[in-house]
Amino acid sequence: MSETDPIAVVDDEPAAREMIGDYLKLHGFPVALCEDGRALRRLLGETRPRLVILDLNMPEEDGLSLIRHIRASGDLPVIMLTATASPIDRVVGLELGADDYLAKPCEMRELLARVRSVLRRSASRTAMPSPEPRSEIKVGTKWLDLEQRILREEDGTEHPLTTSEFSLLKAFAENPRRVLSRERLLDLAQARDAEAFDRAIDVRITRIRRKIEPDPAHPTVIRTVRGAGYVFSPEPK
Repeated sequence: MSETDPIAVVDDEPAAREMIGDYLKLHGFPVALCEDGRALRRLLGETRPRLVILDLNMPEEDGLSLIRHIRASGDLPVIMLTATASPIDRVVGLELGADDYLAKPCEMRELLARVRSVLRRSASRTAMPSPEPRSEIKVGTKWLDLEQRILREEDGTEHPLTTSEFSLLKAFAENPRRVLSRERLLDLAQARDAEAFDRAIDVRITRIRRKIEPDPAHPTVIRTVRGAGYVFSPEPK
């Protein structure tokens, strides 16, 4: 991925699509405009954008379906735009792997700031790996591979992680046995997103527990501390 790769703007409303595209071009970003999911799929077949700005509410194929398609083919950053979607839709989008979201109509300066923030995080994730030997950390019933960003069973079976899952697990692994508030987790995971992201953190931790806890219904690896946040114990109790 390079600075010459375009940012894909996917919106079925021509005025909104063109306004976002023109603003990003004004600030030096190459842009590819897509009127619907089919246009985005064609673009993805031809090139790899740096980032996708995706309207959730579109006819024929909605944004959630497109996020699933994007995540199935790689770790391409996604910012969701939503005008009428319910909070559950936004949480589902984040759970599927979107990096951020904004309500429509969005303020262009805020969108630009979010674009730059997501691109910075993406660049740090794809930077050249350290020559250090592979580092793994015990997390409940599995091992977290910090280089390959996956969970691994004792027998070598691998389980992929979304970007948000890996960021949260890494934050926990680097701060064992310390109570971490949602605010602190957002800072440590470098994942400060829009309002309601606190709720998205709870959803993501529930999903992580299903992967690492011996008994997800009674978590002992990532425990909730009422009124304070969460605490991580590398080995299940």
